[in-house]
Formats: sequence, C-alpha cells, structure tokens
Amino acid sequence: MRKLLLLTFLLMVGISFSMAKKNEKINPPSFPISSNKTLVPQPEGLWAIATGWLDDWMTGWKYANPTSEEQSGDWHILKGSIVLPQGEMKLRDAYKELKPGLIKYVRRYEWTGKEPLTHATLSVRWRMEGENLSLFMPGILYYGNKNGAAVNSNIIPVYEGKEGEFAIFEDHRFPMPFVMLEDGAAKNAAAIHTTPSPVRGAVLADQWWSMGVEAGKGYTDFVLYSGPIGYNKQHSVAKALQQRPMRYSDTYITMEPGKVIEKEFYIETYAISRPGTGFQQPVYTSMDIHKPYDVDKFANFQSIIESKYRFALNRWFGFDSEKQGFSMYDLSMRKDIVMGWCGQADSPGYALQVLGSMIGDGSIPEKIQKSMDYLSTFPVDETTGVFPVGFNGEKYHGGDHVSCGQAMYNFSKAIESARKSKKYNTAKWEAFLKKSAEGQSKRILDPAWNPVSTAEGFYIAPLIRASKLFKNKKYEQAAVKAAQVFADRHLQMNGCYWGGTLDATCEDKEGSWAAFQGFLELYEQLGEKKYLDWAKHAMDVCLSYTVVWDIPLPAGRMADYNFKTTGWTVVSPQNQHIDVYGVIFTPEIYKMGTYLKDKRLQDLAKVMFRSCYQLTNIYGSQGEQLQQTNFAQHGDMSNVYKLRGGYSEGWTVFWITAHFLNAGARFMEMNVIP
Repeated sequence: MRKLLLLTFLLMVGISFSMAKKNEKINPPSFPISSNKTLVPQPEGLWAIATGWLDDWMTGWKYANPTSEEQSGDWHILKGSIVLPQGEMKLRDAYKELKPGLIKYVRRYEWTGKEPLTHATLSVRWRMEGENLSLFMPGILYYGNKNGAAVNSNIIPVYEGKEGEFAIFEDHRFPMPFVMLEDGAAKNAAAIHTTPSPVRGAVLADQWWSMGVEAGKGYTDFVLYSGPIGYNKQHSVAKALQQRPMRYSDTYITMEPGKVIEKEFYIETYAISRPGTGFQQPVYTSMDIHKPYDVDKFANFQSIIESKYRFALNRWFGFDSEKQGFSMYDLSMRKDIVMGWCGQADSPGYALQVLGSMIGDGSIPEKIQKSMDYLSTFPVDETTGVFPVGFNGEKYHGGDHVSCGQAMYNFSKAIESARKSKKYNTAKWEAFLKKSAEGQSKRILDPAWNPVSTAEGFYIAPLIRASKLFKNKKYEQAAVKAAQVFADRHLQMNGCYWGGTLDATCEDKEGSWAAFQGFLELYEQLGEKKYLDWAKHAMDVCLSYTVVWDIPLPAGRMADYNFKTTGWTVVSPQNQHIDVYGVIFTPEIYKMGTYLKDKRLQDLAKVMFRSCYQLTNIYGSQGEQLQQTNFAQHGDMSNVYKLRGGYSEGWTVFWITAHFLNAGARFMEMNVIP
C-alpha cells in the first residue's frame, strides 16, 4: 500500500511538473558563438512554415514558439504547433550537445489536418548577427567568389553579404553539406551541417531539401528549406549551365494527413585565429559526420594501375621515328601530343619509371626515353620560361601557365627518378627544365611581376625542385617569392585560390591545388613550418571540393552503375559537375595526414584514389563529366529537371588516365599502397 501511495505521489509530481512546463513561457534555444554573440532563431518564432506560393517564391508564413519542453537522456525536447484553417501542424525539436560547440538537431513536422496541406514549405532558420559576414559554401561559394566576380559575376554564384542577398542551393549540390558564416573582425564563426535528403510530397520528381543563407540588416540567417533555391538575386533558379542559370520553380510540397517529415542538421559555433580560417574547422567536422573512409568496396591499387596503363598504350603513337609520345585525344579522332593540362604527355615519363616493375612491360624504358627526349625539343622562350605545350603534327600550340608549370614539375620528377635509377640519359630533359626554370625565375623575380591568378602557383613546386636538382639559388628565390605572393593574397580569403582550370574564370580546386602543391614542396625542401601551415590552408580548400557522402542518383548512367560519389571532386563554382581530378593530390593529402598526425586525411586519400576509378570501362576508358546535381556541360541541356544523373563519357582526354599513374607513382615512392 505504501508503495502504491508513493507511486501515485510521484506520478502527480510528474504531471504537475509537466503542466507547469506547458503553461509557463518557454524561451527558444540559442547557442553561443562567442562571449557576446549568440546563434538564435528568427524573432518571429522558433518554427516557421510557408503556406503559399507566389511569383516563384514562398509566401503566407506562419510562426510558433515552444509550448512544452522535456528531457530524454541527453536530448532536450521542445514541442509546439501551428494552427491553420486546414488543421494543425505539430512541431518538435530535439537537440543534444555532441561536444563543446557542436549540437546535433532533429526537427519534426507532423500534419494532423484532415485534408492535404498544399503549397507548403518547411523551414529551419538560425540567425547570426553582424554586418557583411563572409560566406563559405563548399564547391559553390568561397568567401563570395570575389575573383570570379571580378571577371564575370553573371556566370557564377556571387555574394557580398549585403541586405537582401541570398544564396540557397540543393542539398545534392554540396560536396561537403555545410554552410559557414565568418565574422573575421570578431574572430568567430558558425556553420550549419545538414544530413542531405530528398523531400516527400514534392511536386517535382527529384526535389531535395535546400540550404543556404539570407542576409538582412545587421544579420544573416542560415536557412534550410524543403525545396526552394535561388542565388544572385534570382528566386527559383538552379546553377544548371556553365554560362547561366535555369528556372527551377514550384518547389513547394503537399503534406498528406498524418505525414511526418524530419530534418536532421548540426549547429557548430567556434572561435577562429584570424580572418580567412573559418571554413577550416567545419571541413573536418563534415568528414567526422559523414565518415567517407570505406575504401574496400572500390577496385584495388594493382588493378587500377594495370587498367590505366593498358589504356595509356592506346594513346601511344609517333608522327615519325623521333616525334613520339602520348596523344591527348583518341587517335581515331585527333593526334596531338600535349604537355600539362590536359594532355599530360609528360606525366608518364616520370610515373612509368616508378610503376614499371609493377606493370612488367619491357617496352616502358624505351617509351620513356623517346617521349621525354621529344618533349625536350619544344622551344622555350628564354626571357619568360614559357613554352608551347602541344604539337599536332603541323605546328606547336598553347603555352598557358597551368600547363607549363605542370610540365616542369613532371620533368623535375622524371629527372630525379632517372638519376636514382641511372637507367636513362637525362641530358636533354635537364637542358629543357633548366631553360624554362631560368626564364621563369627571371620573370617572377622581376619587380613588375604581378600574376593574374593562382594558375602561376604551379611554378612554385618545379622551381624549388629545380633549385635542388641544379643547385641554383635563384630558382629557390623565385619559388619563395611566388609562394609569398599567393599566401598574401589568399590566406585571409579576401579572394580565394583561383584560375587553375582553363575552361573557367573563377575560384577552383585546381588553383587551390597549385598553391597546396607549391607550399608543401617548399616545406619539404626548406623545412620552415610556415609553409606547412600554408599548405594546410590550401589543402583544406581542396578538401572542400571533395564529396564526403554518397549522393543518391536518379535513373541514368551513374545509377545504372550503382555509382558512389564519395571521394570525387567538384570542379568549380562555374562548372559544378564532379570529376576524377582530385586523384592527383591524393598522395599529398596522405602526406599531410602524416605530418599533422591525422589519420582521417590518410584514409580519405585512399578512398579518393580508389573511388575515382569507378565508371572505367572494359577498355580502361573513363569520361570526364558526371552530373551529381542539376548541372551539365554536354548533351541535351534543354530540361533542367533531367540533367542530374547524366554522364558525359565521350570526352576522354589523357589527363584522366595520366593522373592515376602519376599519383600511383608518388604513393609508391612513399611505400604506401592505397
């Protein structure tokens, strides 16, 4: 009897406590960013849903605040509702702290009306105070895309943080699904990470949640929506084409009676050491959330190297007995020996020296000698160090900084490897590299040198390597000067690394790679820690282009293959497809994991190398452009709703093969088999 009375008492206390909680005013949650700044909900209410659609955008907003709260283990739970003429939307937020500054959050919507709720938009909104906050969206927006905007602001997303601006994109467009805002002056930042998901009840066949920001007067809101997107002051458009957006409207949903929708996301708040570093922490948090480390489901290293070499043989030819090498194009279409991006005819001259014992082809040494000897005959401008990078049987052509820098690097690697093996005559190779390094050093050390973009960052690594090979201090001085210029420009992200790809004029991962490679090479050759710090900054930008989750794909070539997107890389804010380019810097990511004692980097590097072999066909061929989002550069581009899931497999220039062989060789030099 006493036990029964005690149980009754406890139940009554619990009921009384619950009723008190329901009747008293409950403040919405907030999360500290710094001692005087907090991430808060919108002032109208913790919850908001739009109930109409007008002029390609949401309308008829309704708001609510919590009416009850409770605790379940580590979870704090808030409940409330929005009452509409059609019925009641029950709302529930559950959140818990995973570690200081990182909150896991789950928002639940339940429609209890007797009739469907049409033209609805569900939302999540968190407000960060401050003027002109810097925005970072992986693969999309890099502190506003200032460099690309200065060239052509109409073909890329741009953002200055001014009142009325917005930048909102589909979940599946994010390689790392987070958005970051940085207050550089106050040295603090916040990020929202999402668990990407399609939306049930959508009008469109392949509609997903969206994520981004909206700027107001003295604040910026992080937003998650159940579909609506837009950027560059245009609502309901997708960054669908290289040169322009396409209309992508009617992204509302219909909620049937009894339907429950949940949205999972994470809130991250933290201090930063200096402006331009706010993006770095959430890059690693994103990796921790999505754990892109499952490597065993992909092809092994041996089979990748063998397949890519087999395909390389298909590109070997000669214009005559002396002019021999690897063609950039399929030989049935066009014969053109091109160094650097994107022919990479110089790359096997190094890579096959290292991989030869694994491949076991006795013809490799002869191919290396003939190829490198012929490339060494390309004429170098002694005043600038620039040289034409291609020969098509009739004339030399090209000579951009990206290609020249990459070719010089591969020459330096080929010479270094050949000196160790003593199997090759490198006299011609060394003369070519000396001539180009001499001219480039002269040009860079000129006080008037003012590089347009980070494309010239590709000279840093070969110049410091040439300095060591030829014991020439001038080359080192040029490399150090170039590195300092790009560090001064980019470390605070007042203009992100850019200009490293030849078919875009904006921020890109190739420009980031140029700096990353150069900074890391300086650290390894000179041993100064500042270069390692710079390398990490540039690497983290490269990582932000790397897909860390498997994006579900609609029916099409990629879905047919059961393709996994993890480990592939987005090209740039202008060209938002994925490709295998990231393979080329996987050995450096692995190295950084060793230097920084971070196994996550080593594991990710292995996944990137092996995952990027997917879609290699029975001939060893692989296409360049994969459409993981609403974007295309080739094929039928007339219908925005049919772009995602496509695959442009006909464009198979040689870099797609050469990068695997080159990276594979650098892994083997480290005694690492990914």
